[in-house]
Amino acid sequence: MLLTPLMKKKFILPLLLFVQIIIINILSFFPEFVERYYSNGLFPYLSKGERILFGLFGFSIGDIIYGVVIILAVRWLWKTRKTWRTAYKNNILKILSAFSIFYFLFHLLWAMNYHRVPLHEKMGIEKKYTPEELVAFTERIIAKTNKLHREIEKNDSLKVVVHYTVNQIYDLSVNGYKEMEARFPYFAFQHESIKSSLISVPLSYMGFGGYLNPFTNEAQVNSKLPLYGFPATACHEMSHQIGYASESEANFIGYMASIHNKDLYFKYAGYTMALKYCLRNINKIDEKKAKSLAGLILPGIKANFKESEAFNKKYESFVETIFEYFYDNYLKLNKQEDGLETYSKFVGLLVNYYKDKDL
Repeated sequence: MLLTPLMKKKFILPLLLFVQIIIINILSFFPEFVERYYSNGLFPYLSKGERILFGLFGFSIGDIIYGVVIILAVRWLWKTRKTWRTAYKNNILKILSAFSIFYFLFHLLWAMNYHRVPLHEKMGIEKKYTPEELVAFTERIIAKTNKLHREIEKNDSLKVVVHYTVNQIYDLSVNGYKEMEARFPYFAFQHESIKSSLISVPLSYMGFGGYLNPFTNEAQVNSKLPLYGFPATACHEMSHQIGYASESEANFIGYMASIHNKDLYFKYAGYTMALKYCLRNINKIDEKKAKSLAGLILPGIKANFKESEAFNKKYESFVETIFEYFYDNYLKLNKQEDGLETYSKFVGLLVNYYKDKDL
């Protein structure tokens, strides 16, 4: 049977989807090419343009776009519910066509950064470390965090209470990146576009502290999070905006942007985040050692950690388990083989970065 021109058009976008997948997989073997021509070539212009445009709005355009797309998708599924037996081929082609457009925009506007040169290679540091090195580094982090806590709160038993609003934290977040820029030009950040997500409550139930909208380059932060760690989360999402897709790298850059900020609350957020990840990694190796190290931490810092635990418990549900499963596999599909464990891999970057440096 000969295909009419109209029928041929229906196959174009689905075929292009498979062509795109092949091209992306080939490019993933050439990180230097991606780094030069996309991450440091096309992407900075695209991302800055989006941040300038969408940064004009005080609310999340990306969340609204997602909402509209979901409504249209549900509407289409409802309208075509009776045609799936008789016109299933046509419906499948429409879905593949829509996904083809999504896939193209997703990679063009941001996701090619998954395939760039790894940060540890760019910075000339290793990722592997010994248990002894991790313990020694954690002791240093504990001492530094204790010292910071005493600078902020005179009573060792009091938790740190941040006296900023969420919007004030957003305004201050850029300062850490500006401080880093002189030493690390590839962390330069301009044109703020960081916002509280309109779906912060659902994000809390899903177990997410925030996300980057790859189509608008808006950094979306869960506004329900405890404020003592909020600055580090904001800085983490901002690192995605400048093209660092790996979650371990985003954690490292978010930490660096926090501790390079002159504001003590930002420094505290960065060091407490690093401390939590270090203790978590030690606990996987040696529970007794992790418990011993925890005894060195001031009660006020532990009170902040309990604040996070209470928040997580409040929003604990089966929804988080479902979304963790999907996000874990999403990360694995995008060259982050460790899935959700990728977040904790930034400890390796920390340990090796500070081998010959003071905290």
